[in-house]
Amino acid sequence: MRTIAFEQVRQTVESLCIAACHELPDDVLQALERAAEKESRPGAARILRQLIENARIAEQEMIPLCQDTGLAVVFVEQGADVVIAGPGTIIEAINEGVAAGYEKGYLRKSIVADPLSRRQNTGTNTPAVIHLSVVPGDQLKLTLMAKGGGCENMSQFRMFRPTADKGQIIDWIVETVRQAGADACPPFIVGVGLGGNFEISCLLGKKALLRRLTEPSGDPFYGEMERQLLERINALGVGPQGLGGDTTALAVLIETAPCHIASLPVAVNIECHSHRHKTAVL
Repeated sequence: MRTIAFEQVRQTVESLCIAACHELPDDVLQALERAAEKESRPGAARILRQLIENARIAEQEMIPLCQDTGLAVVFVEQGADVVIAGPGTIIEAINEGVAAGYEKGYLRKSIVADPLSRRQNTGTNTPAVIHLSVVPGDQLKLTLMAKGGGCENMSQFRMFRPTADKGQIIDWIVETVRQAGADACPPFIVGVGLGGNFEISCLLGKKALLRRLTEPSGDPFYGEMERQLLERINALGVGPQGLGGDTTALAVLIETAPCHIASLPVAVNIECHSHRHKTAVL
């Protein structure tokens, strides 16, 4: 059995919050650079280059990549042989780390305690959304995603009949992205969850966003589906910031799970070009 201190978890999450909001992952930056080189419309290419410059300035001058520094979504893989030692639970350590990171990093706090009647800001960007799973081993893996509200608002779920075919699902996903348009700050990364049930499909769609953009599905069927979806989505012509162009999305990433014989749940989680996530392994 291995012990990890509460304070080590708290400090790690604090650092992840600050790094995620200031440093665009290299695969996203490279995807923007490739898109700018291939973009046929000068205006769209100029916007892509501005996004690349924005990322450079953010990292060098420690300025947040976007003013919406997001809801902190934390994926936790806790080894079965790991114990958190300290004054509280791992959930408490993560929330204390998020609060400290958003304060220390001068990051906007965007969480309201009540969704409808009062909508008063908690002032700490907590509680975070935490997905905890137990895995074999003696390590603790923490992945933090700073998820902006604009792109999250355009995400959708649909329960298809099990008789639906690949073409119908592709059509719906493409239409979901079309409807997102400029409101979700394209170019997008599109996470798709197929299977599971109502809640699992939505979680799969978000987890898909954690894959590297150059990492296709390990299943050839879904890898080809990702390719077809990206081609169809970019043919929409929405373009960077919704002003037209060849680059509406940088990647489509699909994750799947077994499902009930009577169901075919599909979720689309839209992510904007400011795709902020960082991982640490303790």
